[in-house]
Amino acid sequence: MNQYQTSPFSMPPVVKNLIMINVVMLVATWALKNMGIDLNEKLGLFYPGSEHFRPYQFVTHLFMHADFWHLLFNMFALYMFGKVLEMVWGSKRFLIYFFVTGLGAAALHSFVTYLEIQSLQKHVAAFVNTPSPELLAAFVKSNLSHPATWVADLVNNWGVTPNNPVYIQQATDLVQRVLVERIDIPTIGASGAVFGVLLAFGYLFPNTELMLLFPPVPIKAKYFVIGYGAIELYLGVTQSNSNIAHFAHLGGMLFGFILLKYWEKNTKKLY
Repeated sequence: MNQYQTSPFSMPPVVKNLIMINVVMLVATWALKNMGIDLNEKLGLFYPGSEHFRPYQFVTHLFMHADFWHLLFNMFALYMFGKVLEMVWGSKRFLIYFFVTGLGAAALHSFVTYLEIQSLQKHVAAFVNTPSPELLAAFVKSNLSHPATWVADLVNNWGVTPNNPVYIQQATDLVQRVLVERIDIPTIGASGAVFGVLLAFGYLFPNTELMLLFPPVPIKAKYFVIGYGAIELYLGVTQSNSNIAHFAHLGGMLFGFILLKYWEKNTKKLY
């Protein structure tokens, strides 16, 4: 443990290499995008029902990020909390924990996505069978958080002439396109594993005080973790159409908790 404490900025090997890999992958994503290659579409995690899905994406999506700020947030949290865990657990156990929580996050996210897509498919089928302006308005409200102007115009104009075949065809194309696009949205980022790391820190060091940025007040780690988990659950239930995988975050925390309890039961001490 002392070998990692030579300076305030030193990092144990697993955390250091995870951060390096993620940085390299973001730079590679930027570089290859200029050549017409989108790594996020190759290595991001797609819904298993998508034609773009590949099993290896359950691992590779952990090293892909949307932009600099997405990467910075995850890697800063990994540095702040992950290095402490690796110091007290050792590199092998921390690496196992990181991947278990990352894969667990992907599993829960994929399950929730499956339920959402099954529901969406039923709504699309119901609309195609009996298209109406009322059904379209309800569909748009439930599945498009920020509909384009032309979508709003379609809803309003179709209501004036409900038997117009042009509007019926446009509406049918719209709901079918929403389904296809929902199936083909990749999930990227190490957030699920990072939330697992945060859970472990709060579990092992519950009374450690963390200083928040907004508002700038101290809070014990256990309350921070519980509060963050509650917020993610609320957002996951109420904002299912957002571009943030809230249930992946919860999955990382859930599988992290399960693994911690397993280790606690089968070893003399967690650290």
